[in-house]
Amino acid sequence: MAIPAERLEIPREAPAADEAAYRRYESAFQSIEAPFALVDLDAMWWNAGDMLRRAAGKPIRVASKSLRCRPILERILGRDPGFQGVLAYTLPETIFLAKHGFANLVLAYPTADRRALAELAELTSSDPEGAPAVMVDSPLQLDLIETATGPVSAPVRVCIELDVSYWIAGGRVKIGIKRSPVRTVEAAVALAREIEVRPGVRLVGLMAYEGHVAGLGDRVPGRPVRSAVIRRIQRASAREIRHRRAAVVEALSQIAELELVNGGGTGSIELTVSEPCVTEVAAGSGFYAPTLFDNYSAFTLRPAAMFALPVVRKPSQGIATALGGGYIASGAAEQSRLPKPHLPPGLRLDSLEGAGEVQTPLLGQAARVLEVGDRVYFRHAKAGELCERFNSLYLVEGGEIVDEVPTYRGEGQCFL
Repeated sequence: MAIPAERLEIPREAPAADEAAYRRYESAFQSIEAPFALVDLDAMWWNAGDMLRRAAGKPIRVASKSLRCRPILERILGRDPGFQGVLAYTLPETIFLAKHGFANLVLAYPTADRRALAELAELTSSDPEGAPAVMVDSPLQLDLIETATGPVSAPVRVCIELDVSYWIAGGRVKIGIKRSPVRTVEAAVALAREIEVRPGVRLVGLMAYEGHVAGLGDRVPGRPVRSAVIRRIQRASAREIRHRRAAVVEALSQIAELELVNGGGTGSIELTVSEPCVTEVAAGSGFYAPTLFDNYSAFTLRPAAMFALPVVRKPSQGIATALGGGYIASGAAEQSRLPKPHLPPGLRLDSLEGAGEVQTPLLGQAARVLEVGDRVYFRHAKAGELCERFNSLYLVEGGEIVDEVPTYRGEGQCFL
């Protein structure tokens, strides 16, 4: 991780993807056989600079789930002091990163991995103040931690996750993701008191992820009414979260000294950092800029991560069929979870076949000129999930391949 730190230039205007980008990639990858995956570092650093601008001086904790590549995590954390710490997604991954020299680690999700918890206890014993912190939202998780770790010389560091979903219709309808059951000040205090009396755990922080704001675009193509409704709900929810999160932080601070108050995501950086009680914001998808982040009115990202597939069939003049491509994103099954052909411009999926396990037919004007052996560059709907399909990422800078780095999969790791 000995990468010289330098301040990123804050971008002002996002360049568009066009034929020039396609020509650059084709030139860089002329000797590389598809399928392969790539990260355009010029685009990634542009996105990173824009996220720093939006964070307005508060640190960004990098969400590893959205990157899934240790060398890229190292590059980001070494590039600018505005990026501080990692928000991990499984405990084995957290321990893997810790063993490779990463510090300031927080696990964003509760764990039931007893073996990994035993390893965490060992790490905590050797570094009581700097060991990774794990997320909890229930006394049942505290029971599991203490059972798995046994008597410890130093308590495991834990953070409470606060639910910040938005309730409408008199509390009958919930807008937001189904995560923590801890919603109120009273519930947070009760869990903090439970942590306080247990010798095996220690409260060090609070996290609250406003997924219905950070992960939901408010500029839905062709749906102006829906977009307006989303913006209205997000504004109302942001106001409610601001007051409730502050009240919870104030109450918990009477019980324990909070090292961190984490919130937000790529889609809500500027909203979340405006809250005085928030000490840091989480972000990850913004580096790669997957398609689910194309539809936000507050910012524009530059596509940075993509994968290339070879054209292997021409069923007719107007169809070019690529090999593979069925890399469907997690979440509710719908069209937005499909990968999208990105370059050359002028391609679209066949609505009857979509993206397939072994073939993906492509339509559009560009399909007419594509020939067998040509490459098509796709973007995934989500960020890090792309890395579960490829052992490595080619890094492109200035129109040239500057490195090839392993993904988690390429390092023999499968955390989820």
